[in-house]
Amino acid sequence: MSARIEKLITSGTFSLDGGTWDVDNNVWLIGDDNEVIVVDPAHDLDAIVAAVDGRTVTTIVCSHGHNDHIGQAVALAAATDATIVLHPDDLMLWNVVHEGTVPAAIADGDVLQVAGVDVRVIHTPGHSPGGVCLHIPELGTVLTGDTLFCGGPGATGRSHSDFPTILGSIRESLLSLPADTRVLTGHGDETTIGAEAQEYDAWVARGH
Repeated sequence: MSARIEKLITSGTFSLDGGTWDVDNNVWLIGDDNEVIVVDPAHDLDAIVAAVDGRTVTTIVCSHGHNDHIGQAVALAAATDATIVLHPDDLMLWNVVHEGTVPAAIADGDVLQVAGVDVRVIHTPGHSPGGVCLHIPELGTVLTGDTLFCGGPGATGRSHSDFPTILGSIRESLLSLPADTRVLTGHGDETTIGAEAQEYDAWVARGH
């Protein structure tokens, strides 16, 4: 079976800066019938393990360190004997949730492999300092975490975030991808690079 991407929606809360919000998260599985990478293991360990369905988990990738994206990472690693990876610029966020456990580091340009395809790491700071996206050229897809959504950039009104930085990350690292590239986001619906590129100037103008 050739490589594919599977979506699981889990529900829980996101907490930062003294506030807590109810959220639905997209958990992504990249792989085939034998092995998968799990991206952003959020909220519901049992649902994620059921989606893995006995396959080998080669890597657990956290797109960034916000608690709704990393909450089940340590438990999933224990259940599957997989390695957790996170950009080290988000370790201060990770440590709020999982102090005492240190994930392996990933960096811009790293390439993970699963089910015969390359998963290329793109460092896209702005929503958080260590935010990353995952480009899978063979599947015409980029997983953007909370960097880029259907309708604009991820939120930057909280600690460790910056609007000009996220605009630069999107402009320099994502909008150069082919226009028909599917954009699979950390929350909500998918979009394409081409659709979002058309709105870039409007994001700049609105200033958030």
